[in-house]
Amino acid sequence: MIEVSGYGVTDPFFGTPYIDEDEERSEPTPHRHVHGGFSGTDTRFQFAFPSKEQWQGRMFNPLSGAHGGDEKFFSTPLGEMIGGMGLSFRLGGYLVQSNQGHIGDNVDPKGGDDPTLYGHRASAEVARFSKYVAAQVYGAPPHHSYVFGGSGGGRRSPLCLENGGDAWDGALPFMGGGDVNPRGSTKRIKGAQTMSFASMFNVQRLLGQRIHAVVDAMSPGGSGNPFEGLDSHEREELASLYRQGYPRGDEYNIAEPMGQIWLWTSIADELVEQDPSYFENFWTKPGYVGHDLPSAVERDLIDARLTVKRVITAADMLSDPAFAGDEYSMLRIIIGITASSRGDMNTPYAVEIDGLYGYMLGAGVQVASGEAAGRQLYVTQAVGNLLMCDGHGEANLQRFNGVKVGDVVHLSNRRFLAFCYFARHHVMEDPQFDSLRLDGVPVYPQHEVPLMSPLMGVSYSGEFEGKIIWVHHTHDASLWPPQGIIYHQAVLAAQGEAGAAERFRIRWTDNAEHIPPMMIPSKGPRAVNTWLVDYGPVIEQTMADLVDWVERGVEPAGTSYSYADGKVTLPATAAERGGIQAVVRVSANGGSLASVKVGQPVSVTADAELPPNAGTIISLEWDFDGKGAYPLKDDSIDGSATSISRTVTQTYDAPGTYFVTALVHSHRAGDVAATTRRVPNLAQARVVVT
Repeated sequence: MIEVSGYGVTDPFFGTPYIDEDEERSEPTPHRHVHGGFSGTDTRFQFAFPSKEQWQGRMFNPLSGAHGGDEKFFSTPLGEMIGGMGLSFRLGGYLVQSNQGHIGDNVDPKGGDDPTLYGHRASAEVARFSKYVAAQVYGAPPHHSYVFGGSGGGRRSPLCLENGGDAWDGALPFMGGGDVNPRGSTKRIKGAQTMSFASMFNVQRLLGQRIHAVVDAMSPGGSGNPFEGLDSHEREELASLYRQGYPRGDEYNIAEPMGQIWLWTSIADELVEQDPSYFENFWTKPGYVGHDLPSAVERDLIDARLTVKRVITAADMLSDPAFAGDEYSMLRIIIGITASSRGDMNTPYAVEIDGLYGYMLGAGVQVASGEAAGRQLYVTQAVGNLLMCDGHGEANLQRFNGVKVGDVVHLSNRRFLAFCYFARHHVMEDPQFDSLRLDGVPVYPQHEVPLMSPLMGVSYSGEFEGKIIWVHHTHDASLWPPQGIIYHQAVLAAQGEAGAAERFRIRWTDNAEHIPPMMIPSKGPRAVNTWLVDYGPVIEQTMADLVDWVERGVEPAGTSYSYADGKVTLPATAAERGGIQAVVRVSANGGSLASVKVGQPVSVTADAELPPNAGTIISLEWDFDGKGAYPLKDDSIDGSATSISRTVTQTYDAPGTYFVTALVHSHRAGDVAATTRRVPNLAQARVVVT
């Protein structure tokens, strides 16, 4: 029985801790499960303790993404993929989760809009209390503790080390971002993602299905010219997107977005509240597209009152054969993740409405009659007459609860269409906005850059004790590569070259997206897993490296990079690049594009080399048709080499475009049979068969 009365809170905001669940569990692996919270607050926690024999004296504290608000995420299959119990237990630790001070997207009524609570204070108090509990479970508290997380968790984990360093010794943020201010800031942040996502949504809207031609142009063996066939306005918006930092080569995720629209749904009401003049000026004043170039938006306008035909729960979406088609695949994924993380399959996340027209993504859906009248939601996915929606605060929790067949909803996308051009009129000092200035002066009329949700925490300072390895991905369509260098620059400014060398590393994951590739539906001539890698093994190996750095002084490798025109570029050779991934190159008949006839052989070569101290290459797998099955494995790879070169011959018996992929895994100990920390990278060439 865990005793809690002897614990004294460090932060007086929190009441006495309580435990409402304490039991042995067997899934996903045997552990002691402890759940509870702090009285008088919305802060909840969940601890998972492995056996005494497994425990090596560490604590691992992953922070869930987006705004947080869920203390159970890392117990779900997705959470396990990116750092749940498996990682924690394998590295000799117990697992700490918290909802980071709030439930769902609602603020704590006691804490209000205080971003310090959600950015670091709730996480710190939970981490401290976990040590008090661990001392009872194991007989001693952990000797070292680590905080980490991706996306929103990557945004907040450095804040934890900066502002609650007594709770943790090291941090591993992956895919973070935010603004920088002196240490001790208590203000809400201004984040480039608000403007970045707006520009991405606009390109998606303007180009529609023509975005697939852009994808083809920027794929291996493509023309390299993404602007072909676009009009001047479309070219301007696509160029602006790239200059703001959208990753070249990841245009597929403009065509098949992974849920970034969540940001709009979660802050749309606040944006209008903070700056109503922008949403009015866009349609009425010179200098704004809505006034100056109405043809760019008028064809997509929606303003209608329509009737709900069907209300659809998560269980309906995942079980009804009517939603089994490929067009519903991303919708099923997002609803499945959301519902499973909340443990509720009966919440209605979508509705069917007849009579839809115009551009639905991002459109406001306000319930105009019935029990839920007045609730404001926004469209996150639209397939035919089906709309999946989300909203801010209570609307995020309720979705379509209380909505009945026959209720009336008011649909309008005037706010969203204005939001699509937000970047022009909300220019930050960050270098990624340089293309929207001339001689330091913004080109377009300006408005105050909006504040992000208080749930995102406070600004970075770059000042911390302990150590941080920051991981960022080259193909992240949610937190673009320029966001990966902001914290590096903050550490250099705050601590200088010597301090940065002692306490900070940045490590790039080549060919990785914001979510694992198996969660992105594959469409077109190449499966997603033939051009994106799973970054999970990189995170686990990097956490092992962070442990070695903190506890044994073993300095980890960082990754070299350069930045220009919104683009992060990694050096071409492994020795120059560093990091822990192999550098892989693939050629077909000596180039990135080979044109052959049916039955004519193609010579395909894969070269791979590892940077120093990254282990050895343990596998090479080939995929010749872009389906992602990787049917051919090179059995000559034995884990002894740091570089390889292999050539195979392939013939095709049908015309078409084929992407040939070489997938390479490395391992620090050269273990070809390893099941974890198999660090991947890949490369492709295009073969056109006539």
